[in-house]
Amino acid sequence: MSGWGLKFDRCCAALAVAAALIWPVHAPAQVHSLLSPQATATAPLTPGTGVPGATLVTPTPLAPPAVTPAPVPPVAQAAPVVPAGHVALAVTARYGRDAPSISGGLIWRVYSGSPDASGVFRLIKEEKTAAPTFMLPPGNYVVHASLGLASAAKSVQLRSETVREVFDIPAGGMRLEGRVGDARIPPGQISFEIFPGSQFDTSKRRPIAQNVMTGDVVLLPEGTYYVVSNYGDGNSVVRSDVRVQAAKLTDIVVTHRAAVLTLKLVNEAGGEALANTQWTVLTPGGDAIKESIGAFPRVVLAEGDYHVIARNEGKIFQRDFRVITGVDGEVEVLAR
Repeated sequence: MSGWGLKFDRCCAALAVAAALIWPVHAPAQVHSLLSPQATATAPLTPGTGVPGATLVTPTPLAPPAVTPAPVPPVAQAAPVVPAGHVALAVTARYGRDAPSISGGLIWRVYSGSPDASGVFRLIKEEKTAAPTFMLPPGNYVVHASLGLASAAKSVQLRSETVREVFDIPAGGMRLEGRVGDARIPPGQISFEIFPGSQFDTSKRRPIAQNVMTGDVVLLPEGTYYVVSNYGDGNSVVRSDVRVQAAKLTDIVVTHRAAVLTLKLVNEAGGEALANTQWTVLTPGGDAIKESIGAFPRVVLAEGDYHVIARNEGKIFQRDFRVITGVDGEVEVLAR
């Protein structure tokens, strides 16, 4: 952790779920609780494939036993042995006041209570269990708990008695996918970036999550975010405002008005494509949308009118064409 200065921020906002696009399409949102059907357990978290994020798995309700067993006296759990000269610090986290504890996906870090000569708070211990107990010498510490991109921190003073601290981390999950009409865009063809605040805020901001793939769940502090969805590497881009609630998983479906087209330069209609062709796709106003080289370049374009130029063996061929949402196909340019 050398050279890294610890910053402690708390996240708080009261939120509902919504989505608004700059295109005349819909990004419907569905909200699910991150809490288990059992009142005392939360949904477990397992590492996800996104960058960053986690996969939230909602547990299946336990089936009732066929035969009701006789009551079993509770077994008293032995208190952890505290080494001489140490104090126990027990920590747990929850999604907010009066909410159940978070049962997984947490990273706990304990730092010294004051910075060293270089101004860095020294990392003392780290745990990834849901409710660890740290054994520490008496003194002042800073405890940091993170859940995805959400976090909370507290200053803690240890003297002689066991200290128990509860951290409120008002975090929620966002899961994204893209569609064209009713067809789901395959994973790998669409990616998402997540920015803090609304798309209508004109201030410059950096994305807090990049290259998020379909089905990834990103854990975020509750609040307002906007998602930039890129379908292919052309001009099919949609922006959506989203509200994330604490302890909720919000499913966002971003709808693109676009189609997948293959460009071909042919000597006659339906003929074989000519190799080593340079392509430029432009808007009617002359703005370049996509440039490529090859016999069968594939391009995703937003609905609208376009002009394509094909260059082959020093000759130039061109034509106009129109893109209709969901109508994939080929655009042939005759080499004559």
